[in-house]
Amino acid sequence: MNKDARVRSSTSVQSTLVPSISGRSKSSSILCFSTLLFLFTLCTVNKSWAAAVVNSFSDVEIQLSQRNFDHKIAAINWLSQKAYPNPFQAKQLFNDLLAGRIFYHKKQKTLFLIRDYATGQSAIKLARSFSGDATDTAAQTDEGNGTVLIAKKRDFKKVSLNNKLRKSIRLGIAQLDLASSDGALREQAIQALLGNVDPAVQTLLRQRLAAEDIEKNKTLLTLALAIGTVATSEDKTALLAAINLLADSIEPTAFSALDTVVNNTSDDELRQAAERGLDNYAQSQQVYSTLETLYFGLSLGSVLALAGLGLAITFGVMGVINMAHGELIMLGAYTTYVMQQLMPDNIGLSLVLSIPAAFIVSGLVGIAIERGVIRFLYGRPLETLLATFGISLILQQTVRSVFSPLNRSVVTPDWMSGMLEFNPMLALTYNRLYIIIFCLLVFCALIFVLKKTPLGLQVRAVSQNRSMARAMGVRSEWVDAMTFGLGAGVAGIAGVALSQLTNVGPNMGQSYIIDSFMVVVFGGVGNLWGTLVAGLSLGLFNKLLEPWAGAVLAKILVLVFIILFIQKRPRGLFPQRGRAAEE
Repeated sequence: MNKDARVRSSTSVQSTLVPSISGRSKSSSILCFSTLLFLFTLCTVNKSWAAAVVNSFSDVEIQLSQRNFDHKIAAINWLSQKAYPNPFQAKQLFNDLLAGRIFYHKKQKTLFLIRDYATGQSAIKLARSFSGDATDTAAQTDEGNGTVLIAKKRDFKKVSLNNKLRKSIRLGIAQLDLASSDGALREQAIQALLGNVDPAVQTLLRQRLAAEDIEKNKTLLTLALAIGTVATSEDKTALLAAINLLADSIEPTAFSALDTVVNNTSDDELRQAAERGLDNYAQSQQVYSTLETLYFGLSLGSVLALAGLGLAITFGVMGVINMAHGELIMLGAYTTYVMQQLMPDNIGLSLVLSIPAAFIVSGLVGIAIERGVIRFLYGRPLETLLATFGISLILQQTVRSVFSPLNRSVVTPDWMSGMLEFNPMLALTYNRLYIIIFCLLVFCALIFVLKKTPLGLQVRAVSQNRSMARAMGVRSEWVDAMTFGLGAGVAGIAGVALSQLTNVGPNMGQSYIIDSFMVVVFGGVGNLWGTLVAGLSLGLFNKLLEPWAGAVLAKILVLVFIILFIQKRPRGLFPQRGRAAEE
């Protein structure tokens, strides 16, 4: 055989062998792939089996100590379904998980509550409280009470969360709250889940509706299910019924659901029903918005009345134009601030004690002003105005020197914080409600003092006829000092109320001096009833104008109104016979 023949023979052999080798390799690859696929499927099946095996808190600890989030979700679901060992502890564990305070021991696979993750800090073993496990093999046990000291931080690892697990935990908290025997807690849980259209949540709410016995909670549950129906159902009859139900609700989530229907549906009947619901919601919102405006107007009117009551005594009864009246209010507010500094642990009590303290401080300053300056200027209103204006500047600068020019914040007590909620559209703040009540109490106290006490009798006698009062043995100078002190003290009490609405600063009195004069002039000089009615009326008038005129223009319109009113009735709404009126 020559060389060419051998080459052809060799080529022929290779062409015969290559397909055979290639076919075996392909078969092996298919076999390997099939084996891997089988093993992967087996692992997946095993994983689902493992995730379902949670029968005790020890299983919970094992599942939460793993990286697999499906296992962790299975543990969370078991805890929430069993409410193990009781709803309170289960909910606390969920909250600690969300806050990142639950760790597991890497070797022991047990859970610990760690508030401060640092060497030497305490770690509380949860098995103690969740299963009564007294076994504690962790190092450096602290008196055998389940608390260990962290010797090495690397021994503990935080239980990691992802969004899916967080969602399961929050759902578990809601499930625990919904199963609570406390109706108020169940209501809070339903409110929190309102608008949540997740199928699992909807199923939970539907189960709760079947067992709920409180009518209010039933209504909320029905509303929550209607929102879920609008978001997920394709049955037109069910959708229409849900939309009609939402149309009568004033919940913001109901409005959002109806708005979504209007924007997304192609069915005219559904859209028209949803639009009717939106119209009803807008009308209800307008009604409650008006009520809220009236409430804010009353609270502003109460502030104006409080500021004006003191001036009604000094200006209305005595005829003294006291430009330092705003600074007397400011002194009352600073007295509240000082009382809180003296009693930092009893904010509520300090506020109560601030009322007599502010009355005394501002009253004494008022008496000093009357005895030191004003008694020499009776019958000379221009000089009195300039003198009291100078005193106001002195008081402002004194406060700046003592407390600094910066505003001071007065803490609101807990019992004055928060809101009184009537429904989702109407909620009244407690601090303004207390100020309205406080204004009425101060007014009643003043009426009592002026009508039922010897001081009030002498004040009325001097204000109506000073010469006759003197002839009857009334010490008019003493009455003047006490009257001015009374008016100044009431201004101080007004400062206590104002400290709960605004920051306390040296210039805060300037904001209320003009308003106080407007209230006194509008109500009738020297008439306390007129001052109260004028303060409340101007507050309401001002707040009703603000939505369409703005705050500044509303105040200007109020001032123009008073000027025009005084042209017609120079003595105000309720004219009072007194020294100033006579003059």
